[in-house]
Amino acid sequence: MKNIFKHIKFVPLVFLLLVSCEDLDQAPEDRFTDSNYWTSVEKAQLMLNTAYSQMQKSQYFFYNEALSDNAYNGRGDNAGAASIGAGIYDPSLGRIKEEWNERYGGIKSCNLLLENIDKVPNADPGVIARMKAEARFLRAFQHFQLTTWFGDIPLLKKDPSLEEAVSISRTSHAEVIQYVLSELDAVIPTLPKNTQIATTDRGKITMGAAVALKARVLLYEGRWEDVIQVTQQFMASAYGTYSLFPSYEGLFQQANEYNSEDILSLQYVPIDRTWGEFFDMAPISAGARLNALAPTQELVDSYLMLNGKRINETGSGYNENDPYTNRDPRLTGTVVYDQYNWKDADGSSRIIYIKPGSSPTDNRPDEFVQGSSSTPTGYFTRKYYDVEHGTDLKSGINLMLFRYADILLMYAEAKNELSQMNSTVWDQTIKALRSRAGFTDAAALNYNSALGQAGLKEVIRNERRVEFAMEGLRIFDIRRWKIAEDVLNGYAHGAKFGVSSIDNGYLRVNLRTFDPEKHYLWPIPRDERLINTNLSQNPNW
Repeated sequence: MKNIFKHIKFVPLVFLLLVSCEDLDQAPEDRFTDSNYWTSVEKAQLMLNTAYSQMQKSQYFFYNEALSDNAYNGRGDNAGAASIGAGIYDPSLGRIKEEWNERYGGIKSCNLLLENIDKVPNADPGVIARMKAEARFLRAFQHFQLTTWFGDIPLLKKDPSLEEAVSISRTSHAEVIQYVLSELDAVIPTLPKNTQIATTDRGKITMGAAVALKARVLLYEGRWEDVIQVTQQFMASAYGTYSLFPSYEGLFQQANEYNSEDILSLQYVPIDRTWGEFFDMAPISAGARLNALAPTQELVDSYLMLNGKRINETGSGYNENDPYTNRDPRLTGTVVYDQYNWKDADGSSRIIYIKPGSSPTDNRPDEFVQGSSSTPTGYFTRKYYDVEHGTDLKSGINLMLFRYADILLMYAEAKNELSQMNSTVWDQTIKALRSRAGFTDAAALNYNSALGQAGLKEVIRNERRVEFAMEGLRIFDIRRWKIAEDVLNGYAHGAKFGVSSIDNGYLRVNLRTFDPEKHYLWPIPRDERLINTNLSQNPNW
């Protein structure tokens, strides 16, 4: 897959030519058409590579965090994160249009392949069957993403004609979900397990990836019994062999790509295919620009103390004057805070001074400047920093869309929702994750039945937050839990660098608004409804 993506830049031209082709009695020799393109498995693979490349953009992967209470997009409006995060967008917002168009572009790539791949002569039936299964997975993934954002959407089981494209109506969310699940069930038996693929095929969709997507769909739909059934079988190695990678920090390093926890990742190749979001996320002293995506104080506050208590609990030992000591080690693996011990590519380390007045020398100025974009919250991001490339912040690290930790937390959440949480389930899930993170205190690791179902629900939800922070999943949890009106209204805050008379000194960085009567669904893009009047609009838009 790495080698395949070296050539991905040539594929859109092929895609566009196929889109614009016409049926002719004699195929022209100066361009690709449906009648002359499908002559080899290699050409079919190029089309499938296009569909892979359309799964997700690195920009969405990271800036989706700023749609939630985990981060703030303080410079520019990257992927619409500033507008959506503040609740001041409408159906003309570029991100809304892009999400719609790009995901339907991905669906089109899949449909073109599925409708034409059988024309390839002398192809191995097993290879064709697997490629079809991969395309059907990708098509299901795109439909799921669309219905998660927009609710009812046009369901495209085949490539529509022009007349159909400008007149199609929306299919109900329930029917789209049913279709997605049926497609996944159809392809799961065809796809190989992760233990059955060649090294050169790493990064391709496996049986485990399809099952992980199925579990996520069921989770978002609140189908708890089904979630338990699927994740339990997954944990029993029915769909491949997966486990938690021993090091949380190492999990996000290039040296450990395709590790035991990685179920499916966006594929990148150093030099040939990279992402560069860290230019706007890392400390300036690490070679970054002025910050555009900064973790919030709300995220930092969600990390437990090493004794398992929240920072505001009696007996937690939390000290506002020394706020980052004795905290969940995943905080250090994710967020850069004042006087952070930053590790460089050459193995050396240095202190990052952020709070005004904290730097001991004028040669190393503080990285926070009130009113500037140095970092509006007083925090930077560490997770996914590519230590192998150092100050070259273009990275070729794969970005994980599904990892085994999610399977464990889905299982824990579903068990608790059905009042089935017990010490065995706890030890398999929460304890395992906390142990991997570096907790050793028995109070943090042992099951506490006194919490009850409601208390355990909060524990599990917070565990999801800190485990997946800055990985783009928080906004989807907020939406499915229907807590957005609680956590996305009011000020997002930064570190305690402000005046004590306002919010106890915690910086007010962004005033947000979330209207539960409209914001749980994105609006159908304005341009799409101008083209197709059969597309209805979501409520209150």
